[in-house]
Amino acid sequence: MRNDAAHAGQAIYTPITLKMYDQAVLGLSCRWLWKCPSSELLANYQQHITSNHLDVGVGTGYFLDKVTFPSAKPRIVLMDLNPNSLSACAERIRRYQPQMHRSNVLEQVSFEGERFDSLAMNLLLHCLPGSMTEKVVALDNLLPLMNPGATVFGATLLQGGVECSAMAKGLMKLYNVKGVFSNQDDSLDGLKRELERRLDNVSVQPLGCMGLFSGVVRPSSAV
Repeated sequence: MRNDAAHAGQAIYTPITLKMYDQAVLGLSCRWLWKCPSSELLANYQQHITSNHLDVGVGTGYFLDKVTFPSAKPRIVLMDLNPNSLSACAERIRRYQPQMHRSNVLEQVSFEGERFDSLAMNLLLHCLPGSMTEKVVALDNLLPLMNPGATVFGATLLQGGVECSAMAKGLMKLYNVKGVFSNQDDSLDGLKRELERRLDNVSVQPLGCMGLFSGVVRPSSAV
């Protein structure tokens, strides 16, 4: 389970920090530092989510709690390396009876079960180590779990091709030094290029420091 670089990006999420996450990150940081309000991230969820959903990098479950699913009884599987995040998210959306699956998505994912129609990778990629080419290996490992035509969507903090204030750049630099982020070379063009190598109908939209993305799984990818 423990790749040191991958572990560093999620180790900050303890039971204590998760209690502050919604207000500190989704409230203050997203709106005032990253200039991408959480309402925009929720709208991205609402546009693309299905009732047969895999959520990777689950955080506190804020978006899964707020979104309206197409059916009253969605199938939701939560996947994360951090057991604290998995537990917090599962408890928050317990009304949906989600399944938890602990996994390092930078390695081959072992999962037995039906394939999914939507995959969220929200606020995940900037926490994964390496270049954009290296970190999207996570998507390569997840695509076999998806049905052809499934939607992949999410958002990630970037440093190229987006508008970031000096304060935002300074904080990201600090987070990169500490290993919480690994996005010093991540760009809008790089994200789009890697997604287009794997998905159809790719959309990558900048909003503040964030890149909001979506794409459709090719039949050849879901094998």
